[in-house]
Amino acid sequence: MRSLPDRIRHMVLFEFIAIGIAAVVGSFLLGYSLKDFGILSVMLSALAMSWNLVFNWVFDHWYHRKFGYAKRTVKLRIAHSLLFEAGMLFLGVWIVMWWLGIGFWTAMLLDIGFAVFFLVYAFVFNWVYDVVFPVQKKAVEPAISEV
Repeated sequence: MRSLPDRIRHMVLFEFIAIGIAAVVGSFLLGYSLKDFGILSVMLSALAMSWNLVFNWVFDHWYHRKFGYAKRTVKLRIAHSLLFEAGMLFLGVWIVMWWLGIGFWTAMLLDIGFAVFFLVYAFVFNWVYDVVFPVQKKAVEPAISEV
């Protein structure tokens, strides 16, 4: 298990690096200023962290009421991921439309682009993070033998 400080380091690095990459690449590819796309990246990052907290809290409460402590299946995890991403797209598209002053379908395509970027980025980031900051095994305390 990772410690709370390690989880905080993970979250901060994940978001900081993602914002930097998204801002630079997005502004370059789409022709928006680095400032505008950087602020959009920060807003979507804040949305993702907030939505993650709310969505998972609601989902966990729903699951516990319906199934108790039953093990979560792969099918449930797929549904969980799809529902999370659908919520992010629904919420994010309005921010993108407002901030960049673009239409719904253009904003939706841009928001889908963010989702695809984060899918790939999360995989690569977490893999590299596990290599750079491996989970430390706790030392096993020797059993006390009777004397």
